[in-house]
Amino acid sequence: MRQKIDEVLKNYKKLLGVLLAGCLFSCSVKSYIPDDELLYTGAEIKVSTQSDSVKLPRAIKDELEELLRPIPNATFLGMRLGLRSYYRAQRENPGFINKFFNKKIGEAPVYLSHVDRKKTEELINNRLENRGFYRNLVASSSEEKNYTASVDYTVEINAPYRIANYTLLADSTLVYRHIAASFPKTIITTGDRFDLDLFKKERERIDTYMKAKGFYNFNDDFLLFQADTNQYNGKKFDLYLKLKEDTPVSSKLPYKLNSITVYSNYSVDTESQATDTVEYQGVSYIQQGDFFRPDRLAPFILLDTTQYYNPLTSKFTSNRLSKIGVYKYTSIRYDQVKPPVEGDSMALLDASIFLSPLNKHALRAELQANSKSNNFVGPALALTYTNRNLFKGGEIFSTTARFGFEQQIGGEGDNSGARSMQLGLKTDLIFPRILFPFQLDLGFDYEVPKTKISTAIEYLNRQDLYRSTSLLAGFGYTWNANEYVYHEFTPISFNYSSLSNTSEAFEELLANNPYLRNSFEQKFIAGLNYSFVYNEVNDLQKQSPVYFAANIEVAGNALSLISGSSNENGTESILGMEYAQFIRSDIDFRYQYRFDKQQALVARLFGGIGYAYGNSISMPYSKQYYAGGPFSVRAFRIRALGPGTYQPNADNSELGSASYIDQTGDIRLEANLEYRFPIMSFVKGALFADAGNVWLLKHNPALPGGEISSGFMKELGVGVGAGVRVDVQGFVIRFDLAAPIHKPYQDHYDLDLSKPILNFAFGYPF
Repeated sequence: MRQKIDEVLKNYKKLLGVLLAGCLFSCSVKSYIPDDELLYTGAEIKVSTQSDSVKLPRAIKDELEELLRPIPNATFLGMRLGLRSYYRAQRENPGFINKFFNKKIGEAPVYLSHVDRKKTEELINNRLENRGFYRNLVASSSEEKNYTASVDYTVEINAPYRIANYTLLADSTLVYRHIAASFPKTIITTGDRFDLDLFKKERERIDTYMKAKGFYNFNDDFLLFQADTNQYNGKKFDLYLKLKEDTPVSSKLPYKLNSITVYSNYSVDTESQATDTVEYQGVSYIQQGDFFRPDRLAPFILLDTTQYYNPLTSKFTSNRLSKIGVYKYTSIRYDQVKPPVEGDSMALLDASIFLSPLNKHALRAELQANSKSNNFVGPALALTYTNRNLFKGGEIFSTTARFGFEQQIGGEGDNSGARSMQLGLKTDLIFPRILFPFQLDLGFDYEVPKTKISTAIEYLNRQDLYRSTSLLAGFGYTWNANEYVYHEFTPISFNYSSLSNTSEAFEELLANNPYLRNSFEQKFIAGLNYSFVYNEVNDLQKQSPVYFAANIEVAGNALSLISGSSNENGTESILGMEYAQFIRSDIDFRYQYRFDKQQALVARLFGGIGYAYGNSISMPYSKQYYAGGPFSVRAFRIRALGPGTYQPNADNSELGSASYIDQTGDIRLEANLEYRFPIMSFVKGALFADAGNVWLLKHNPALPGGEISSGFMKELGVGVGAGVRVDVQGFVIRFDLAAPIHKPYQDHYDLDLSKPILNFAFGYPF
């Protein structure tokens, strides 16, 4: 049998080779290139030094490579598809297909004659001089091969000039005293290389410092660096900093806030209408009618007439106001009270804050395409009503009615194709402040914390399994500490669920697994949870952003203090409802390395554990972990992995669509590695590897091998695969094809291509 498989694979490889060769031949562009031209394939820079002690930093080498122009035509697996599409579209009758591909991926040819070697040599030498390397030797040559050509640039560099002393040429004026006060935090040190980029950053640092001290009109262009090499025979120089002679008086003085005026519901269309003015805590609030209570708006404004101008305070004020959720635009304008003159010690500014509100009432209908981590995919209709500024203090009330139909597109056995219907009604009331029995001043500058009160009712009809009704309520706080850090603390959370219309197959499964039955019978969950998120991924300036999330949830402890007597099973209840008691915590760490704007290597580690105690023998089913699926280990179907080495046998088939439902656990460990790259336009590709599993903390006879042991690392499900993603302005449709190379209940590693798993989902996996 093995011999036959090898023979089939061998023939398949031959066929693939023939197809690839045919594609390469058909995609060749040689016949389109004019006889007097050579196709440019790129350039390379080779750097040498006159001394082993002289090194060119990698960052500067990268800068030099960015100067190489023009950029050659793109290739994919050795084929120039874009160039070929362009050539074919230039024919007399190109046809619709050729025109279409030329429009989407076509690239005009780049020939050797387009390369200006002399100009590139000058750019390379100029960039090196800007970085402190002078009297360099730069040369170039071309290498021709068949119908293509490339260029080699050779660069020989000398030792760079380095700073001996850095001095401020100051006088006794106020502006120089402030500049001098910033020098302890200078980024320039003795021994640094002459570097225009370093000097620019130093000017920007001083500019930021001066503006924070109130110098509203200060500008880094007023700072002048001078280099003096006369005192040294070697490659050293003294660096001097001073203000330019023509620096205006207005840039040499700090500005203090003279007045603050807030236009609470500003609109260009209503500028001429009558307004009311209210003075509150030294700030004037101007608005048409009683739109926003000044005492509610005041905590968002950090500006004060006792302050000097500070751009950071202004930025935080604008950010706090925009995060209320009531305003469409926020802007702060500063007006000079009168021009300063020589001899003044300071100047004055009037601050005006313009707030343009959103519509108070909004009704939104959404047709959603949902993809869940349990492989259920389907449409949903959501209707949302929103009332902004409900009590004239920035409160936002919203209620959403939702109807959804989903089908599981990838399950195990009879579970594939399982359907469910959902109905739900959710209401949120968000206060842009902390609601607490007494006033709290926690000193948050970046954003004012919000209080969120939520209630919801959900109805779920899971075909051939059960129907459930859930009531949820929560009271908690959310806030962003800065642009990267987010907190969410919910001290009060309730969840009541009730099962009905259970099928025979589902009842049989519960009868065979007491732990699973207990996880469904505990209808009441009450506790608290806290979430912390640190997210740099949205910062496109970072080459290596990280994402870290941690969650902890504790339930049942407070109820255990007030619960009544135990029933015949030894469990306690509240108002006749058995309650769950557990602690659950998990962490999610992600790391990206961005090669460029479209290529990245993404790694993820996830670990979670839940422990049931006291009134519970197992975690509630909704709080248990599962593995497999498009957001987990993609080489395995949802809940087809684990727990531990447990392997469903043929006897489970008689349970129908309920056969998969008990493959959950108390512990989940997972690792993912994915390389993302562009294919064409909005089509992206990925190569990935996943590993993970779930385990039980306690022995469960119904799931042999499910309990975690010291050899858990050998019980990981491992898979590899490739994917295609259609990414249109952040809306992502994803197809990932994966195959396992190790199953938890097997001892060997072997790539199993007999039943590859196709995952379909919306959004990236992590």
